[in-house]
Amino acid sequence: MKATFPVIFSTLLASAGALYFPACQMAVQANERPSPSSTVQSRYTPPAGYERIPLDKLSFGHYLRTLPLKPEGSQVHYYDGDTKYHRGVYDAVVDMELDPRDLQQCADAVMRLRGEYLYSQNRYDQIHFNFLSDGKPRHFLTHSGGDTSYPAFRKYMRHIFAYANTSSLHDELQPVANSQDVMPGDVFIQKGKPYGHAVIVLDVVQNEAGHKKMLLAQSYMPAQDTQVLINPSANNPTCWYPVQEGKLITPEWRFHSSDLRRFR
Repeated sequence: MKATFPVIFSTLLASAGALYFPACQMAVQANERPSPSSTVQSRYTPPAGYERIPLDKLSFGHYLRTLPLKPEGSQVHYYDGDTKYHRGVYDAVVDMELDPRDLQQCADAVMRLRGEYLYSQNRYDQIHFNFLSDGKPRHFLTHSGGDTSYPAFRKYMRHIFAYANTSSLHDELQPVANSQDVMPGDVFIQKGKPYGHAVIVLDVVQNEAGHKKMLLAQSYMPAQDTQVLINPSANNPTCWYPVQEGKLITPEWRFHSSDLRRFR
């Protein structure tokens, strides 16, 4: 079962790790100002002195780096069409359709991106995610009866969203022992009680000293567009998060570096 969105936001504040920040629209620093281009890579230039880490063009990380974004200034919408105002939470919106049902929440958005990546490469036999009930994988080709059409894929993903969550995805992913090894496509994820949260690493940059920074994205409750997160802890507003051991504070959740996991 999916957790329903709390009627009173203080309920969320009381849950482990949840945060809230006052309404505000945080601009990126001048040397990181988004360009009119429409992908993660073209809109978010690395901070001064940093360069993007090299990635294979067929990798999951490259797929995320080249995700299309909605036009600058776009707002996140919930599954029912209502607007999620910026409130210092997000800076951009991933351009991907959202079902009019409360299904694609945080872990679901991560699985959606992974599934879309594999589907885009015709790797249909590798599209599978575990159910919460028994921890066993459900395969796209089995569910679709061999139908590899995009509507069949989307129907399969809705099926997954209904029976998988942060807990099942957490157990499906493998831990990353050292956060300094972070790669685009990795996931910060907590099981949580009664529910957890997950954010995905969209991109990673590095400077000559070996220091890294990353871009993060999430969906949330209720189901909503996937969004590029603002770093609420930075002295100067930015979307880049330093890669470091210890706490990772995002606008709506607290993680720890030990929460980093990776698709097998």
